[in-house]
Amino acid sequence: MTILTVLEFPDPRLRKIATPVLTTDDNLNQLIDDMFQTMYAALGIGLAATQVNVHKRLLVADVSIEKNDPQVLINPEILEKDGVAVTEEGCLSVPGYYEEVERAEQIRIRYLDRDGNMIENDAEGLWAICIQHEIDHLDGKLFVDYLSEAKRQRIRKKLKKDRRQQPAQAAVI
Repeated sequence: MTILTVLEFPDPRLRKIATPVLTTDDNLNQLIDDMFQTMYAALGIGLAATQVNVHKRLLVADVSIEKNDPQVLINPEILEKDGVAVTEEGCLSVPGYYEEVERAEQIRIRYLDRDGNMIENDAEGLWAICIQHEIDHLDGKLFVDYLSEAKRQRIRKKLKKDRRQQPAQAAVI
């Protein structure tokens, strides 16, 4: 398995809308494994394929405390939303920033699992928030889009500054 590079805001590739997954094959399974490896290594609870520069409608998540409940959602869609939850969110593509975001408290979703089975079920709490956050990525949207323009600009400038100040990595030959 490989740890993939996670794109960071304001990279324009994060704004690309993902296309449906048409076939499940060994390449997709390898991508899923690599996405889990990347998500767990970064201490995340969810990762959309868009975040690793693969613009397919695929996300992986594990909101369990023990990190022993990996979930794969292929071509996920939200069928229904109910209630309102305001929670503090962070994002692997916006490292170091956490802000309150309003989302539906409960959702009904439909997706394919890793084996290609059609699943339709309900999600609530952190699981529902995570799914909505990751589906936003597949639609080219980030949690900072829910913030004021001024706050978004401050985050953008700070992340750019932080990247400029990172020491250059030596080339490996």
